[in-house]
Amino acid sequence: MKHKLIVSWCAIALFALTAGKAWGQNEASKDFRDAVEQSSKSARVFTEIMGAPDREIPKDILDDSECVMVFPEVIKAGFIIGGRGGRGVGSCRTATGWSGPAFFNLGGGSIGLQIGAQSTDFVLLIMNQEGMDKLLGDQFEIGGDASAAAGPVGRQAGASTNIRLDAQILSYSRSKGLFAGLELKGVVIKPDSDNLEAVYGKDADVKSVLHGGKPNVSVHAFSDTLARYSPRKAGD
Repeated sequence: MKHKLIVSWCAIALFALTAGKAWGQNEASKDFRDAVEQSSKSARVFTEIMGAPDREIPKDILDDSECVMVFPEVIKAGFIIGGRGGRGVGSCRTATGWSGPAFFNLGGGSIGLQIGAQSTDFVLLIMNQEGMDKLLGDQFEIGGDASAAAGPVGRQAGASTNIRLDAQILSYSRSKGLFAGLELKGVVIKPDSDNLEAVYGKDADVKSVLHGGKPNVSVHAFSDTLARYSPRKAGD
């Protein structure tokens, strides 16, 4: 009887170990697929925005940026007290071109009279080294840790010199087909550690990815799209 109990417990332990390993593999696979989807979705949003005549991000503004972040389909919902939630990707210029995308979560609260839900695409241009330093940290708050301004669109670029010199981040939004600059405040951006690990490995972090390390062709849709619209490399 004792021998049978030992065998049974061994079988249970082996099953638990196998099931746990399979669950971990499934979770990693799920995160990887999600990362690929986020890169592709962000690439599509950016392509659509840049294809809008007279309402796209001005070419000289884009060429001046050091990093680009896109958060597709961010949801803002609530009654009286609301919040934002979404995920996206970011890529920075390196000496060899745009880095592989890093993955981020976006969140933030707002208080005001609001009922219902709304899906919005956000685009953030990181314009200088100070903005990049914020991006490479554990998290940053737009309008708090990092200064931000509404980015110009279309033919507004000629009047945007002061904006470009002063702001670390230029922010845009697209909702119901309308794309325009938007001044964001109180939005917190953090790395998505699960997707980073699934794509780039256990020791990957935002800094190593955005500095050009550990490329992964499976998620390069976003980086390739940026290269088509702004091929300038870091240092050029």
